[in-house]
Amino acid sequence: MKNPLSPAEVHRQYEENISTFLKTVPDATLRVRLGREADDFFRACALGVWNADGGPITAGYVEYYNAIYLRGNPAPSILFWELGTCVADFPGLTTPDFFHRMRACDKVAGGQVSRRFIDLFVLMALLFAAVDGAVSEGEAGFVNRIADNLTKLCDKDGLKGGKAPLDAKDFVTVRPAAGAGGPQVSTPVPAAEEKEEAPAEPEPTLEELLAELDGLCGLEKVKADVKSLINLVKVRGLREKEGLPVPPLSLHLVFMGNPGTGKTTVARLLAKLYHAIGVLSKGQLVEVDRSGLVAGFVGQTALKTQEVITKAIGGVLFIDEAYALTSHTGQNDFGQEAVEVLLKNMEDHRKDLIVIVAGYTDLMADFVHSNPGLESRFNKYFYFEDYNGQEMFSIFQSMCGKNGYTLDETAQGYAREFLNEMYACRDENFGNARDVRNFFERSVACQSDRVAALEAVDKQALMALTADDLKKAAGEEEESGEAEEKTGC
Repeated sequence: MKNPLSPAEVHRQYEENISTFLKTVPDATLRVRLGREADDFFRACALGVWNADGGPITAGYVEYYNAIYLRGNPAPSILFWELGTCVADFPGLTTPDFFHRMRACDKVAGGQVSRRFIDLFVLMALLFAAVDGAVSEGEAGFVNRIADNLTKLCDKDGLKGGKAPLDAKDFVTVRPAAGAGGPQVSTPVPAAEEKEEAPAEPEPTLEELLAELDGLCGLEKVKADVKSLINLVKVRGLREKEGLPVPPLSLHLVFMGNPGTGKTTVARLLAKLYHAIGVLSKGQLVEVDRSGLVAGFVGQTALKTQEVITKAIGGVLFIDEAYALTSHTGQNDFGQEAVEVLLKNMEDHRKDLIVIVAGYTDLMADFVHSNPGLESRFNKYFYFEDYNGQEMFSIFQSMCGKNGYTLDETAQGYAREFLNEMYACRDENFGNARDVRNFFERSVACQSDRVAALEAVDKQALMALTADDLKKAAGEEEESGEAEEKTGC
């Protein structure tokens, strides 16, 4: 980084990253609590980062410290000697109470709020490290130690992450040799390649991929749209071979709908389909969200976004919750910087890169209309409707079959009734297939508890999911040997 950040810039980035994260927290109580307690925790993070560097604390750090607060919260006031003493006597960083609640909510709802918070912590801590214009090895080491501790708590609770956490070491500033100019930011070093790779499996044919698409539960309109798009591309190719004119065509897509409706699954299939008909050279899918594109301090977002795009060239870049990139429209917003890098690459690699952006319907419309470049490149919309109760039951049956579990008639009846009720009572937090998977995994856990207590266990017992297993997974309590009657919405 060439210049240290200003206190105003530190405050802007801090507030925007915290505010964006709060919007992703589904639990209202946790959201309020985090908004109330975040400032205290992150000010403690700043003290730990500055202590780890071992460098002098200047009077300017007082302004940085006082810049770390959310709008509406009272700004802290600290004197220079007080800040120096706090940094020198830093006792260590304890796990905040709100992180324990995050994990508890994730365990119940099957969410990943706690895992996303770890990435937020890394970005915020690196922001504090960067106020002097550089990130040191000591600062990065401190950040990684705290992130590792938080990750271990998630692992202990069985909360799996969707992707590898951020590594603060990737952002360490490399000091050049004398006379070589100013400080330089290191770029992430790729992991060593494996000595031997397993033989590649034969690539699926177009017919096999279309059959896989047809095998997806529900999504009839989306399936028809995908097939129509593939036909359009195939005929376009035939016209080109015959020397006929072809109109301009953008293959970038907007997927709109609620979570758990199969958007990622369809995107992965589309990448393979595009490869099968020769549109893409590789056909891989690279999935990312705002945290995977936007860094927490100046000079890193363009590098981070470019690295992700480079991995996606030859395939599909799938940006989930893409609206978070433009939720703040300040002149120097780093989400906007990521969008500009994205648009440039969509133009530079228009023959071998397809971008699919996804998210809630209303928010995605705002995202596309936020930038003329986005509007011109994203003109095809696929709408993913919520799964109904019968479709959710079919998904549940499929999960049972694929994993070697059986349902008798009573269990099937209960599952169908429960999932129909789940659909009928859905609210803004309805997770579609994700809720079905959570129900399936809870059912398997309840079945395991029951089977483990049996004296004799055969194959049939290991496979059978009973109605009682499903009722316990649904949270029904039993009194006097009679299951309580389920209440309505």
